Amino acid sequence: MPDSDTVFAGPTLAEIEGARARVSAVAQVTPMQSSRYLAEVLGTPVYMKCENLQRTGSYKIRGAYNRISSLSDAEKERGVVAASAGNHAQGVAFAARELGIKATIFMPIGVPLPKLQATKHYGADVILRGHSVEEALRAAAEFAASTGAVVIPPFDHRDVIMGQATIGLEILDQVPDADTVVVPIGGGGLIAGIASAVKQRAAAEGRSIRVVGVQAANAAAYPPSLAAGEPIEIVTSPTIADGIHVSKPGILNFEIISTLVDEVVTVTEADITRALLMLLERAKQVVEPAGAVAVAAVLAGLVKNSGTTVVMLSGGNIDPLLMQRVISHGLAASDRYLKLRIMLPDRPGQLARTAELVAEANANVVEVQHTRHGRGLQISQVELELHIETRGPDHRDQVIAKLRDAGYELRVEQ
Repeated sequence: MPDSDTVFAGPTLAEIEGARARVSAVAQVTPMQSSRYLAEVLGTPVYMKCENLQRTGSYKIRGAYNRISSLSDAEKERGVVAASAGNHAQGVAFAARELGIKATIFMPIGVPLPKLQATKHYGADVILRGHSVEEALRAAAEFAASTGAVVIPPFDHRDVIMGQATIGLEILDQVPDADTVVVPIGGGGLIAGIASAVKQRAAAEGRSIRVVGVQAANAAAYPPSLAAGEPIEIVTSPTIADGIHVSKPGILNFEIISTLVDEVVTVTEADITRALLMLLERAKQVVEPAGAVAVAAVLAGLVKNSGTTVVMLSGGNIDPLLMQRVISHGLAASDRYLKLRIMLPDRPGQLARTAELVAEANANVVEVQHTRHGRGLQISQVELELHIETRGPDHRDQVIAKLRDAGYELRVEQ
């Protein structure tokens, strides 16, 4: 909590309780699931707050509903507009439908089909504009200026932050002895809300609680902004965690986060895919990449000395085609998927012999490609590409050693 000379920019506990009363009309109290696997990794009890099981598939419905329900009658009459590539779009569309308000959502061209269909299903008028969220945001602002529709921002608004803060109250209701809460960060609305709630409530109970934020390394605007003492815009790189792909912190969000959040860490793309795979296999939870970064931080050893820990699973809206690719990447990142290129003499029986060696190493071939036309091949050679499922790093090395000991020239693909 800030000291007595600091003006706290975030919502008060009384305001957050008021938001909870409003948001309860549409948002579920999502489950809190313990994780033995993460507890073994961290050496302390770990719980997962499953907002991936929230209505519309993410926490965004909370902030959207709290903001839209707070509009005046005249504002509601004019309708609302938003721009988003996914979860915010669905949250606004759903909230507007429940409140009987017209919603127009601008989405980038090429937005994943499931997110587009869900937003339309919730009753919004969807307009595809531009090839990025920034272009869609500009189009939404122009629409608002010409029609009078009220813009519903994804994170940088007090009402939105209050709505997301209701999760913080639920966390301490469900895990009263929580010592650390680990939260994904994009623009910062979610962590600003949660930190406001848990820090104030813990202080009222005479104790402290740590809040750790997690960003994708390819879109991590908060570490340099916190170092500079003000929001700065960065050049981002592509990330599978598109839900937190934001190039500049929200102004109000930054003010709260710089006051209340104890630490911000970053995770790699490989960290995120490993987390998604772990959540599928061990927790039976379908989570989108942005929603899994808190778990990724735990698995990567970035959350230390944490005591009883709660990690946020902030959303579950993952495109099935992306999930297919993520599973493959996650297996590779966990050294459980091995891709080899092997140069073989062009004579009968070689393919069968390599398959036999892999089987003797107790591994499983899942895909084979065989060609005589690869670059660098001599006239008497063929190239065999094997995709092999293994049990982990040691088993992977055993398979490679088995083939090399048999005299095969091979190249391990990353």
